[in-house]
Amino acid sequence: MAKIKKDENFLDYIPVRNPEYEWKIKENGLAEVAVVNKGFFNKIAQTVFRRPKISYIELDEYGTFMWENIDGESDVLALSEKMKAHFGKKAEPVLDRLVKFIKILQTNHFITYKK
Repeated sequence: MAKIKKDENFLDYIPVRNPEYEWKIKENGLAEVAVVNKGFFNKIAQTVFRRPKISYIELDEYGTFMWENIDGESDVLALSEKMKAHFGKKAEPVLDRLVKFIKILQTNHFITYKK
């Protein structure tokens, strides 16, 4: 797992989906990622507040497209080019949108990076 350093270019990093998370494409065509709620506090919330053991996160059309294209081979720049080719002006500003999405995925441990 690569950690981004200040002097390195984020666009050169290659996102890799975390294999711990199962996902599928639903009937509506959108990706859904299953998150198992583990840990002490989640166990209490499940018992006391009847919280689910698994949360399902549904991605929008942009997120679904990117999630399916995170293949462990394409860097962030290549992914932005794929997004622009697929959505055109509808996805502008492509790079800003993609960088925010990828950082959210990384923060939530849905992806890691390789360089």
